[in-house]
Amino acid sequence: MPFDKPQQSEVEAYFDRLFPLLRSITGDGVRKTHDILSELMPLERIEIPTGTRVFDWTIPKEWKCRDAYVIDPQGRRILDVNQNNLHLVNYSMPFRGRLSRKELDEHLYSRPDLPQAIPYVTSYYEPRWGFCLADEQRRALPDGEYEVVIDTDLVDGSLTISEAVLPGRTGLEVLISTYTCHPSMANNELSGPLVSAFLCRSLSVKEDRKLTYRFVLVPESIGSIAYLHLRGRHLVDRTVAGVVLTCIGDRSHLTYKKSRRGDALIDRAASACLRHFDADTEFLDFYPYGSDEKHYCSPGFNLPIGTLMRTPPAKYPGYHTSLDNKDFISFAAIANAVEALQRLMTLLEENETYINLYPFGEPQLGSRGLVSTLSRTENRSAFTVAVKWVLNLADGSHDLLQIADRSNLDPSLIFHAAARCREAGLIAPATSDRTQVARLP
Repeated sequence: MPFDKPQQSEVEAYFDRLFPLLRSITGDGVRKTHDILSELMPLERIEIPTGTRVFDWTIPKEWKCRDAYVIDPQGRRILDVNQNNLHLVNYSMPFRGRLSRKELDEHLYSRPDLPQAIPYVTSYYEPRWGFCLADEQRRALPDGEYEVVIDTDLVDGSLTISEAVLPGRTGLEVLISTYTCHPSMANNELSGPLVSAFLCRSLSVKEDRKLTYRFVLVPESIGSIAYLHLRGRHLVDRTVAGVVLTCIGDRSHLTYKKSRRGDALIDRAASACLRHFDADTEFLDFYPYGSDEKHYCSPGFNLPIGTLMRTPPAKYPGYHTSLDNKDFISFAAIANAVEALQRLMTLLEENETYINLYPFGEPQLGSRGLVSTLSRTENRSAFTVAVKWVLNLADGSHDLLQIADRSNLDPSLIFHAAARCREAGLIAPATSDRTQVARLP
């Protein structure tokens, strides 16, 4: 099924609106982010109150930040959250006071290995306050008295999750999950939501969807755990495939991390699709750390969820720092990732297991317009090869993805060949009435 491709300029325009927002695992920055993304996807909001127990976790207090800065001994306002929201340790408790350079240093965080980068530091579950800065700026701070202002609150509120559900004609679902909790990081934060939103928009206009597509925006870890607490039984019963989207906007090749199962439908579809879409795609076996896949694939759920990214988290130098900015990402790469997922969803949507209705020898293909009636070696096209693979493996035990994998042909060619064979009356879905299958004499 053909899709509209997102324009890079449109992706960039949404990025520019989203990047400055101060996000965290709770709070208005998350809600504003979801409000903007709701222009592209039909989001429904879920608010989970502070103190709610979700498996082994508890929803924390909601964090509100109005202002935070330091005034140096010369009276200059530095480390201002309004200049760069990475300057404030995320979830800092309120504080006002005057400190010496040495006292202030106990609350400062920098990266000597990346002296020009502001690190991203959080303290969600332990009360503390602090500021982050480039190590070269930290080393240049003069002695003297500093004034510190952190105008924040930790209050009873809620954790925000949003979901968009595009119904299909079956009860089977595909889960697309990404997170919206990191402030001002381009690849590690905004690439996933942007890819998800534009994919959702393209799927929403398609008619007669077979599968239901469930798009989820959560704060990383605590959000996916809360969502599993809320929807876990439904997901176990209905989910046939899914992906977590993270770090998918840099200039590297695609990387697919398999589900815990290793051979789930999504793993097979990704293998069949991505190696033909991007020959450099890297495939990784599952490991129990990374992003939210570790929760979806935890042993109590073991959902068929893989991860699509480019450079994996923590594998590029500017990860979790101010170097993960607009200059680091490529809007062409984001648009390309949307296209890759569109193709992947098409395979999931159209995958089928067929029965060959003429299984005794090869059926007469020329009379059905499936091969040339002029016998010449050069007439054996890739399409002809695909037809022969489909007919040979359409035995009720191989779906089209398995046929594509075994034949090493582009899955789009296998799917096209199957459609033509079905139109010619040579194959039928394995779930249909198969009374017309030819029988031995």
